[in-house]
Amino acid sequence: MKTFKQYIRSAAYAAATGALAMGATSCDSMLDTKPCGVFSPDQIGNDEALDLMVSAYATLPNHYFGNNESFAGPINNWVIDVRSDDALKGGDGISMENNIHQLEIGNIQNSNATLDFKWRNNMFSVARCNTAIRAIRDAGNLSEREAASYIAEMKTLRAYYNFDMYRLFQKYPYITEDDDPSTVRADRYTREQMYDMILEDLKEAYTLLPERQQQVGRFNKYVAAALVAKVAIFNSRWDDVETYSNYVISSGAYQLYPNYGDISKPEMNNTYESIMAVQFSSANSPAQYNFNNCINCTYNFLDPDHTTTAYGNGDDFYLASQDLVNAFRTDAQGLPYLDGTQNSEDINSADYAGNVDPRLDFTLGRIGMPWRGYEYTEHWCRDLALYGQYSGKKPYPSPDSQYVEKGIVPWGASSLNYIIIRYADVLLMKAESLIEQNKDLEQARNLINQVRAKAARSIDPSYTPVDLDPTKANYAVGQYPSSGWNQDYARRAVRHERRVELAMEGHRWFDLLRWGNIIETMTKYYQFESAYQPYYSTASLSQDELYFPVPLSQLDNGGDLYK
Repeated sequence: MKTFKQYIRSAAYAAATGALAMGATSCDSMLDTKPCGVFSPDQIGNDEALDLMVSAYATLPNHYFGNNESFAGPINNWVIDVRSDDALKGGDGISMENNIHQLEIGNIQNSNATLDFKWRNNMFSVARCNTAIRAIRDAGNLSEREAASYIAEMKTLRAYYNFDMYRLFQKYPYITEDDDPSTVRADRYTREQMYDMILEDLKEAYTLLPERQQQVGRFNKYVAAALVAKVAIFNSRWDDVETYSNYVISSGAYQLYPNYGDISKPEMNNTYESIMAVQFSSANSPAQYNFNNCINCTYNFLDPDHTTTAYGNGDDFYLASQDLVNAFRTDAQGLPYLDGTQNSEDINSADYAGNVDPRLDFTLGRIGMPWRGYEYTEHWCRDLALYGQYSGKKPYPSPDSQYVEKGIVPWGASSLNYIIIRYADVLLMKAESLIEQNKDLEQARNLINQVRAKAARSIDPSYTPVDLDPTKANYAVGQYPSSGWNQDYARRAVRHERRVELAMEGHRWFDLLRWGNIIETMTKYYQFESAYQPYYSTASLSQDELYFPVPLSQLDNGGDLYK
């Protein structure tokens, strides 16, 4: 049987053109002609239903027309992460992809191309899900159980896209399988109503989906459960977060990686922490390359003359901020500085001799430190003077990996999946739910310490490829003790843990947004980071800029529907 990744790859052309090739029967007379390009109900069985679902799943790379809508409106939301205190746009100066630079400094205009890319990618994907749902629902050759399970898969996928729209845009049209999109207004439902419908779809899907699927990459009931937790935590519905994250944890189907570096190994795809993942491939079709992140690949020149590269050049977008780097500082006990003093010293300053969390060097490049067994130097940095040295590392396996395609666009292309939700995220969501309810704080401490234990055991000198150098860095990550573990301290601990564990994976902005302290956090960040990136001296963020407006092009196309 084909793997699901092979099915997705075979549908790459469909994803790029927006159409899935469908067979039509020959006809003896005009009166007997069946519609061409669509399935009739009596034609849809298991194979046809799978084809329709593959077409919907093939939307996950967000690669519809070219490369830029995938790069600048990606599924992994790195372009949104640059709005947070974790990341910089990077690239070759502020004018390169200036639309993303405007997001970074808090200048939100409805003409920004990234807004339009995100809107189109999500709404096209919702449409593909709705097409599949309608066809499967009306099928004549599927059992009731099969149809219900297939529809649950598509509703789970649709719910993810709707949730992404919900947390990005102040309003948007919520379109179901029974709607005519040309008539749906953006204000038909309130935000509360849309949120409830997203949760309802996911909770129903959890009851209908199987625990396991035959094809790797297809959604099971624990994908739905993890998404319920992810959606519920956004609006502080702590009971749902606790309940559904616990469904995932108690399933026994997932566990933390043995080593933190495993997240960057294609051979670890769909194992250990991978709950909901986008299936990428470097074989056969460029449409299945990870354009979402791979164009962000470090400059990676191995020599001062810039003639030899590790991966094949790179645009070096999506770099870490100094503020994020300093968050990896740890004290003599290997614990973070939760009192707000993490920026009292800079990691990488000439006289820094303190401890660091080893996840720092699995997450980003630092001059003089290893990068997958190579030495990371100033020649790996495209605009060192403006953006600094901290290129993102997680999406790139070793250049020597058999799963990496060298010297092609996107640079650093490989079959490494992008994980939308991983197990460590679920553990931390459950811990946060317990802390916010002031309930079983000891269990919350244990969950956080499990994640930290993974970081501690990753200080392994025998692990390859090499990303840590104990001769140049003092690695220390300790366990939170029970002494002094109250609700306030625990809240700061879990928020810190989410930052360093999930750094550069596209989560930080949304965490800050839901915690409600985003204006204060970003104002302090602009002030601190402006010493390194002077353009932050004019950056600002106001309450009415937290969510995006309807993109100008959509207003023009939609007429009164979106006004």
